[in-house]
Amino acid sequence: MSLRTKPKGPWVHRFSIHLLTVLLAILVFWVLGFFDTDIRSIKGPQYDQIKEKYVNQQLLVEQQKLTSEIGKVERDIGNTTEEMRIVSDSTQNLQKTIRQLIELQKLTIQKLASIPETGQPNLSRSLARFLENQKRYQAYHERLSELSDQKRTLEAERLKIGQQIEQQRQPAELEYKRLSERHRIRIACLQLLVLVPLFAIGAFLVIKKRDSIYLPLFLGYGVATLLKMVLVIHEYFPSRYFKYVIAAALLIVVVKLLVHVIRVVAFPKARWLTKQYREAYERFLCPVCEYPIRTGSRKFLFWTRRTVNNVVLPTRQSSEECSDERYACPACGTSLFEECPECHKVRHSLLPYCQHCNAEKEMKGYSKDVSTVLGEES
Repeated sequence: MSLRTKPKGPWVHRFSIHLLTVLLAILVFWVLGFFDTDIRSIKGPQYDQIKEKYVNQQLLVEQQKLTSEIGKVERDIGNTTEEMRIVSDSTQNLQKTIRQLIELQKLTIQKLASIPETGQPNLSRSLARFLENQKRYQAYHERLSELSDQKRTLEAERLKIGQQIEQQRQPAELEYKRLSERHRIRIACLQLLVLVPLFAIGAFLVIKKRDSIYLPLFLGYGVATLLKMVLVIHEYFPSRYFKYVIAAALLIVVVKLLVHVIRVVAFPKARWLTKQYREAYERFLCPVCEYPIRTGSRKFLFWTRRTVNNVVLPTRQSSEECSDERYACPACGTSLFEECPECHKVRHSLLPYCQHCNAEKEMKGYSKDVSTVLGEES
């Protein structure tokens, strides 16, 4: 099994891959929106058609007729009120005129002067018009009273018919609500019937092709379909049920990840194991038990994973002290440096390639030493 590291490429290329992956997810989400729009365009139940089955149409006609008559009566009331206002203004003007004529006559009598010839006829005409306006105002008032009574009668009839229509409309509304809910569930099922297989394909590709160079394609596609499916479920299904669906999905994901991490730690694959060994060698720690690797100038020093960079190395006294040599961890017995069978120089025992001749060593999923240590710790 070859463990050669795959080239990462320049940062521009890596950034472009991430950017295009996000763009691909957005485009897939956009295209899925077309399916969503087409499915939503399916017509649902029509309230007017359902209402015709339950509500007596004759009552609706009578209600509309009464509404029209009430409107006509209200217009007549408005016109009569306006006429009464005009007559009232005219009567007030006549009252002022009559007062002025009477005052004029009083002044004339007090001065023992003769009354003008036009004064008495003007007063008589003003009194006659005043009395006529009073009669007209009284007639308008009676007319307004009749119209008000007629309006109250019509409104009472309309209220009675409205109550009958409302009683007949309640089963129609219940039927419409039931059919609408059934239509919503049908639309949701049609959408999920499209989205679930697409998401299943995406999840399958992401899981099976996770080591492929085309993983970003499958990942962008899978994330877009997952997001669209979650939005559809959240929109159509009640919140009290949706929260349980989300909680169950999160529990499944967390359990799967936990099991995966436990298996990676207990039975690591060769690539993960090589990465773990490499990081341990870089810190001069045993990859199995993290005991310090004391060779060369570090023979009498101590450090940990956090303090390894702060250790000051002593001055080398001889070349023999710093020469490569075989080395095994004194804490767990794991061989850390051994002789290379190709060039016969000392190489890292737990890394796949020799630093001198580039000879490759087969790396298994987990070593005997690691499984022994894990068994002892458990």
